[in-house]
Amino acid sequence: MLASITPLGERGRHRHWGSTVAFFVAGSAGAGALAGAALGLAGKLVLPASLGAAGRLAVLALALLAAVALDSAPARVPGPRRQVDERWLDRYRGWVYGLGYGAQLGLGVTTVITSAATYAALVAALLAGSALGGAAILGCYGAIRGLTLLGAARVRTPRQLLELHARLARGRQRSARCGALLMAVVCALAVAGSVG
Repeated sequence: MLASITPLGERGRHRHWGSTVAFFVAGSAGAGALAGAALGLAGKLVLPASLGAAGRLAVLALALLAAVALDSAPARVPGPRRQVDERWLDRYRGWVYGLGYGAQLGLGVTTVITSAATYAALVAALLAGSALGGAAILGCYGAIRGLTLLGAARVRTPRQLLELHARLARGRQRSARCGALLMAVVCALAVAGSVG
């Protein structure tokens, strides 16, 4: 998606990159917040009242530990293999595909899942035990996914697009390691919170 919605690509489709990105981020954050609200409400209904804050943090720590293990395994993270429909780029206005693509990515589970952090975020929203808490967690998740398009803000020539692809390829492993490290740190904090 990052390579498709660039100033270069939007100019070629006679669209405005800034507008498309704004709708993309809104769709991603909004869909994430709605999914999070639903999961938070489900958590309120199904989680036992006896599972206090310490218990929820312990479950979150286990989910994060499992996510780190999945991301560290040589196999792909389980989940859908579906991509967004690229034909939308030629069929619809920028705000339509921006909103639609953003919503699909903000939900987290309707397209390819590249990191088990997605599953940890879903568990966190459920454990929030409230619509507002779940919406805040997955709304932030969706917003962060949406804001990744800003990484292509300076792509105005084909050469810059190729350079972006090369940078993304070079940074893939480092990004995965940083993600695993961040999940491990949050896991440690969750463990500390659950016992202390």
